[in-house]
Amino acid sequence: MDTTYSETATDIPSRIRAADVGLLLLRVVFGGLLAAAGLQKLFGWFGGSGLTDTGTVFEQIGYSPGVFFAAVAGSLETVGGILLMLGLFTPLACSIVVGVMINAASATWSGGLFGQGGYQMALLYATAGAVIACTGAGVMAVDHGRPWQRAGARWAAASIVTGIAAAAAVLLLKAVV
Repeated sequence: MDTTYSETATDIPSRIRAADVGLLLLRVVFGGLLAAAGLQKLFGWFGGSGLTDTGTVFEQIGYSPGVFFAAVAGSLETVGGILLMLGLFTPLACSIVVGVMINAASATWSGGLFGQGGYQMALLYATAGAVIACTGAGVMAVDHGRPWQRAGARWAAASIVTGIAAAAAVLLLKAVV
């Protein structure tokens, strides 16, 4: 009887690799921070301002009606963050992140990249969303192995382009209203 272990290419995906643990950590921390930022806007949780005060800020930076745009941004951040933490509908979650963070970068652009209130965090978040779109959620995700799982270069590109298009639509709406 042969007791040696032979690893084949079909065995490898069933194992958890360090990259999968890294993706899980990235998704949970990044998604958790994003969801918390959304809950700050919506309900004032975690030291946030709440919807009314956030709406006033949105109004001041040209997103009118402010409360509406604050509610949309807060809801998208919350939903996108939760989806990322779970690794559920990952391309959609990444589209949400990219779109919302492009708008956040636009809103903070005048602060410069590294200035107080600058756009560095929005750029970092948008980049993280794009990277997760490219890598996929990993094997430690609800999406993994499900019929709806979508991964690969085409889905990554579609996710990123959809986020950019949604951001452009909002920025266009902001410009004409």
